[in-house]
Amino acid sequence: MPGHDHDHAPAYSGDDPVYRRALWAVIAINSIMFIVELGAGITAKSMALQADALDFLGDSVTCALSLFVLAKPPMWRANAALFKGLSLAVLGIWVLGATIWRVFVTGVPEAFIMGSVGLLALAANVASVLILMKFRSGDANVESVWLCSRNDAIGNVAVVLAASGVFATDTAWPDLAVAAIMASLFLSSSVKIIKNARAERSLLQDI
Repeated sequence: MPGHDHDHAPAYSGDDPVYRRALWAVIAINSIMFIVELGAGITAKSMALQADALDFLGDSVTCALSLFVLAKPPMWRANAALFKGLSLAVLGIWVLGATIWRVFVTGVPEAFIMGSVGLLALAANVASVLILMKFRSGDANVESVWLCSRNDAIGNVAVVLAASGVFATDTAWPDLAVAAIMASLFLSSSVKIIKNARAERSLLQDI
């Protein structure tokens, strides 16, 4: 049963209609917010918003890939999780590099746009988290979906805090700091997903 661990039971694979509907709902939410937040991030010159928009895109792709492999053999699901972990690592490295580059570029982000869109994105991600809450435990593929959605919610809280910091200091540093923290969150989650996926692949190869 999703959300519960049993010593000898196989990990929940998510291959049921309820989980499929949950994934479709989360895909819709993340796809819409990617478009909204990327446009707002470019308009507001906010690296934190752009980083969070890319996370929305990553979640959409993650959920779509998860849907594709739900009915596939266990090795397919483990390979999909491994791919998602590696992709998340690439995203984290890109955001970190872009943030470092942005340190040398002048311009203060628009705090009002950051805060407004950050709150909208937070509401969207809370909805996704609530949809996926009972599916937070399972195989590496299922867990990767939960980790990405959880990261989005944490990231949106950070974006709202960054907007407050930009407004209070009239500098870009709070925005850049939050983007760097989000990059670190992406990287730490990617390590966990890759570790779990490799462990599952190893077990499957031994069977």
